[in-house]
Amino acid sequence: MLTFDAVVLGAGAAGLHCAAIAGQRGVRVLLIDHAEKLAEKIRISGGGRCNFTNREAGPAQFLSANPDFCRSALARYTPQDFIALVDHHRIAWHEKHRGQLFCDGSSTEIIAMLAAECERGNVTRWQPCTVGVVTDTGSAFRLETERGAVVAGQLVVATGGLSIPQIGASDFGYRLARQFDHRIVETRPALVPLTLAAADRSRFGRLAGVSLPVSVAAGNGKGHARFDEDLLFTHRGLSGPAILQASNYWRPGSALHLDCAPGVDLAAQLRATKGSSRRQFASVLGDHLPRRFVDVWLLGARMGLAERPLSEIRDRDLMALATALQHWQLTPDGTEGYRKAEVTAGGVDTRELESHTFESRRRRGLHFIGEVVDVTGWLGGYNFQWAWASAAACGRALRLAAARGQP
Repeated sequence: MLTFDAVVLGAGAAGLHCAAIAGQRGVRVLLIDHAEKLAEKIRISGGGRCNFTNREAGPAQFLSANPDFCRSALARYTPQDFIALVDHHRIAWHEKHRGQLFCDGSSTEIIAMLAAECERGNVTRWQPCTVGVVTDTGSAFRLETERGAVVAGQLVVATGGLSIPQIGASDFGYRLARQFDHRIVETRPALVPLTLAAADRSRFGRLAGVSLPVSVAAGNGKGHARFDEDLLFTHRGLSGPAILQASNYWRPGSALHLDCAPGVDLAAQLRATKGSSRRQFASVLGDHLPRRFVDVWLLGARMGLAERPLSEIRDRDLMALATALQHWQLTPDGTEGYRKAEVTAGGVDTRELESHTFESRRRRGLHFIGEVVDVTGWLGGYNFQWAWASAAACGRALRLAAARGQP
């Protein structure tokens, strides 16, 4: 039987970073993951270039049943801290949009960097390796694995959420949390495309591949947000950055509030053009919106306006159509589920964790970090920053066995 100061379960973003930080502080760390490939979620992120952080990351971009929990970790390990690590490894990067940072090359550079940091910390990694029974001996944790039994005084659960099961996601972390009497905030797919009911799908499904900038609002009260991003129509519903962002706040049965011409007084624009144009209405509206979208929208409106000259259309009809486009309420009938969700919302209830160390308030030495806990970020590198920040808080808190008075 092997003994370590700490075992980290999950060799994803949070697990790798935590293991490296603890290892470099002299902690004897064993990192275990059941997947064949290392950090596959990092590899496929950002279109293969890894949106590894966001310069603007702060508490306002995260959702949780306990919203203040994330403040400490995010303040003590900032985007600039991770950028410094990336720069140290001479990984070229660029800022793409609204603080989103990507590798110039491949996301595999981030994986190689994290692996190198683990090697520098003399971290032992077992992968692939399945963990079976986890037992609390009172003074330590005993793990039965396919490579044999392991004992450690500290156990870090960094097993991620349920999103993208095709690359190995599972509920192992939640089951382990329940074993130690931790509450789980109900989980759901997040940053996920939304589906439409049959009637709306029949109308808008023909627009699959069409995108347009929109302002979209979802949610109510404190759980409300508005995003100005692109919407993408799919065969089954809606996607694109605007919808992925809104999905974090959307709840079944509620409507999305869409402005299809954000920043424009569409009625005023159409009235201003009316006196000097003999063009067909659909053509003029196509100056503001994708023509395929215009054709489908006008067909569904059933007002007989598409082929008529703009100059012949009454102002009240222009107002009605502009209002409908800029105050569109559309109710999705569901999501594409964990298979297409980028992250999992909900998770281990943070009210039972210490915000400075991520240690359990129910069992000393037990920690939960990363996506497995109930903290979910916006699209655009925020969830990676949460992985780095929570990992750093935990990794700095892990101790040598002798310092903790453990075997």
